Amino acid sequence: MTSEADTTIYEAILAAKKAGRPVVLATVIRERGSVPRRAGAKMLVYPGGNILGTIGGGEVEARIIAEARGLLPDGKPKVVDYQLIDPASGDPGVCGGEMEFFLEPIMPEPTVLVIGCGHVGQAVADLAYWLGFRVVVTDDRPELCTPEVIPHAHEYIPAPGVEITKAFAIHSQTYIAAVTRGAPEDAKALPPLLDSDAAYIGVIGSKRRWATTVEELRALGVGEERLARVHAPIGLEIEAETPREIAVSILAEIIAVRNGGTGEPMKWGGAVKNTDRPTK
Repeated sequence: MTSEADTTIYEAILAAKKAGRPVVLATVIRERGSVPRRAGAKMLVYPGGNILGTIGGGEVEARIIAEARGLLPDGKPKVVDYQLIDPASGDPGVCGGEMEFFLEPIMPEPTVLVIGCGHVGQAVADLAYWLGFRVVVTDDRPELCTPEVIPHAHEYIPAPGVEITKAFAIHSQTYIAAVTRGAPEDAKALPPLLDSDAAYIGVIGSKRRWATTVEELRALGVGEERLARVHAPIGLEIEAETPREIAVSILAEIIAVRNGGTGEPMKWGGAVKNTDRPTK
């Protein structure tokens, strides 16, 4: 039976997902002997260290909070086991028992944020939706940022690029495709984006256009480390020409970044590379 405390935690998880906030659910999955909480006890850990619920308090809870926060960068779950016997030996308690915890990072949905709802932006949004991403589109031209123009987006933000971070909570699973009208728009929109937790920031345009944008950004005080975050020109080099081809190039690079791929061909010298993926 689900307790009232568990229901509160589940509701908080849903709220965090909706807000784009990563959290970690810590659950006691096994216990033996004298322990402060039994199997099934839950606690939600937020990135800043705040918690909801408790798995026992004291040093063991403090360690679980630290462990949970350490999982947020890559989102991989972990099982942690503690003896509660001898603090002198490093144990987090003296109750005499043992506790095992399952730490489950609950990450925001992978989201493609499309800045610019022109021809390329429309194609990127459609392909990202087809690939299973949550899609958010934004443009300072309200007539383009609509379901009629882009039918498959999950969220529409008709606003100037510089205001995007105020209107949308960019998180570590956000992949930004800036496909705007020109360098002036990019220079205005990029500074706050470069301070965000986005996993990927790509900017469309020629090398000359990007060089112009870089000059403007440097004049605004944007440093080289922040500029290095940008993938520009955006996408993989496949000689793309049409909006849909460009969208394939962009999403291919986003997928490579997300999965740790290289973007290299799957074969060399006429021989197929040896991979773990099955072939048909």
